[in-house]
Amino acid sequence: MTINGFSIGNHVIGKDKAFIIAEVAQAHDGSLGTAHAYVDAIAGTGADAVKFQTHIAAEESTLDEQFRVKFSYQDKIRYEYWKRMEFTKEQWKELFVHASERGLVYLSSPFSVKAVEMLNEIGVPAWKVGSGEISTPDIMNTIVETGKPILLSTGMSNYQEIEDIVLMLKKRSVSLGLFQCTSLYPTPLEKVGLNLINEFKDRFQCPVGLSDHSGSIYPGLASLTKGVDMLEVHVTFDKRLFGPDTASSVTIDELSMLAEARDAFYIIEHNPVDKDSASTQLADTKLVFSKSIAPSRNLEKGTVLQREMLTLKKPGTGINSSEMHNILDRRLKMDVSAGRLIRWSDLE
Repeated sequence: MTINGFSIGNHVIGKDKAFIIAEVAQAHDGSLGTAHAYVDAIAGTGADAVKFQTHIAAEESTLDEQFRVKFSYQDKIRYEYWKRMEFTKEQWKELFVHASERGLVYLSSPFSVKAVEMLNEIGVPAWKVGSGEISTPDIMNTIVETGKPILLSTGMSNYQEIEDIVLMLKKRSVSLGLFQCTSLYPTPLEKVGLNLINEFKDRFQCPVGLSDHSGSIYPGLASLTKGVDMLEVHVTFDKRLFGPDTASSVTIDELSMLAEARDAFYIIEHNPVDKDSASTQLADTKLVFSKSIAPSRNLEKGTVLQREMLTLKKPGTGINSSEMHNILDRRLKMDVSAGRLIRWSDLE
């Protein structure tokens, strides 16, 4: 299978180990300080990227927009919530610099043309596009014109819609990665859809990942065993915190577990073992665990060895059991205790 990999920062998506994106989204609840705290926390987990969402209320929403689920005690309408989630261009730039200083790739999903333009000026290296924006041509066209790689979620898309967007991006020579995603928050385990990972790889010949909203580490772990190129999970400091995505998020400690598992799985997968070579390397160990011919009881000098007088005991440094026929009916030259192995020098 040919996968068209591409680079984001120092990472080659589709060639290196799975690229882990920790999505803060709105977990900062409008606090710039909390957003920076997430950058620091994520930097210590082994994840590769921190991702936010850039909302500009006046550019993406209206007073008619309803809450998907009413969750806010202070925002009467969803427009007000998006307004409260806004940061200025300078503040987004500060987060970009902070992430870079901590060794993280900085990503943010834009939800308006103005957000795309602002993030492009800040210098984001790639675009993470939510499945809801696939059908927004002005946003997609603006993103495509930047020439930067696009990581595309497919949560609300059918195969035809995915086919259409992939074809368009390939025609315009845009590097592309696809996420299997289920737009349920949280996503029940039976709806995660890991079967689509290999289907996407075969069908679209591009890096494929899982964007998980289950709030559990299990889909992420399972996806890593299937060889995903990317893994995105929402993160929260604590499952008890306020916010629309908390139930769909993993904790910082769970994110660390996913990153550790990713690294461990990569080492295992990329270091095949040759059984014969491994056995040769373990020859000394094999002697410790194997057995040799030993007396089953104390035997006196002159005893003619019979099978019932002999047994097998550790270690394997003595006479191998395959030599049993060569010592039967041999006479002992000396007393042999049951506490040691039979030696060739014991035999006449």
